[in-house]
Amino acid sequence: MPSQRVSSRMNAHANTGPDRARKHEPFPAYGPVDAALGFVVFYLFVERATPTLVDTVTGVVPGLSASAVGFGLAAFLWFIFVVTTLDQLRRQLAALGVVAGDAGRPDRVASGWAVPSVPRLLVYAVVTVVGGSIAVLTFDRAVDAGIAFIRLATDLGVGVFPFGAFPLVEFLVIVVFFVAFGAATHSLDRVVIGSVRTAFATVRP
Repeated sequence: MPSQRVSSRMNAHANTGPDRARKHEPFPAYGPVDAALGFVVFYLFVERATPTLVDTVTGVVPGLSASAVGFGLAAFLWFIFVVTTLDQLRRQLAALGVVAGDAGRPDRVASGWAVPSVPRLLVYAVVTVVGGSIAVLTFDRAVDAGIAFIRLATDLGVGVFPFGAFPLVEFLVIVVFFVAFGAATHSLDRVVIGSVRTAFATVRP
């Protein structure tokens, strides 16, 4: 009996050891499509809000030139792009077992290749279409609302904004856009990466 217990423990350890975990690492990892689309929307917003941002910053700091503010915004965008790219690269390398993954996320290993089912992919596709359509319809208004909130923050800073004039409609537009956009990009990421995983699974020996 003791020998059987030792043998069963050894077999369980072998089935859950590092080699098995590496074999079943989920690759490609979820996230690149979601991150790329998020950066594109952030870039478009900064591009359209740049005149307002320049006026706001130069108004708060009179000695600062508009060109310096524009350069700072461009440098900030490049910083976000580099950080996002490196993070996504790290996640893919972690999925391959080349680098360590995120601490406290054992589900990435336990989920294996995590090939999604066809019904789940169809649900993701529907959410992508519906959420994407709402996001496209509300994008321009959401950007304008974001710019309005920048002006609002400036007015509040100098104490000239009248109380009771909070732009509730603009706030709701921003909420609707971000909820729809987040659901659409998350679902599209699952559709694309899930399809790639399915393709990999069909050619795995």
